Amino acid sequence: MKNYTITVNGTAYDVTVEDKGGTAGSAGSAPAASRPASAPAAAPAAAPAPAAKTGAGSIRIEAGAAGKVFKIDTTVGQAVKKGDTVVTIEAMKMEIPVVAPQDGTVASIDCSVGDPCEAGALLATLN
Repeated sequence: MKNYTITVNGTAYDVTVEDKGGTAGSAGSAPAASRPASAPAAAPAAAPAPAAKTGAGSIRIEAGAAGKVFKIDTTVGQAVKKGDTVVTIEAMKMEIPVVAPQDGTVASIDCSVGDPCEAGALLATLN
């Protein structure tokens, strides 16, 4: 058996891989056996906290993809038109604008620059 430290999104996981002495195909199945040991550690590392927040407005603006908040393009109280960029997220080195679904006023910004976000996470709200 071999011990490895694997880092995913800045979180280090210690894994043990057993060498079955077979071909590459059977050795490829060995890491899957050790995956459940690291899975419980991965669950707390996820950041669903931004999705749990409830904004002040009635119109939710949610992340369309998992990534990191790159830039906040608006401020609370600012009037926006349908299609205006409210927040920009970065995913796979691409900047993805998250736009207002309709005209309104920004009621809350529920994220900060650098925050990780999952798809569907609440980023801001409008009134």
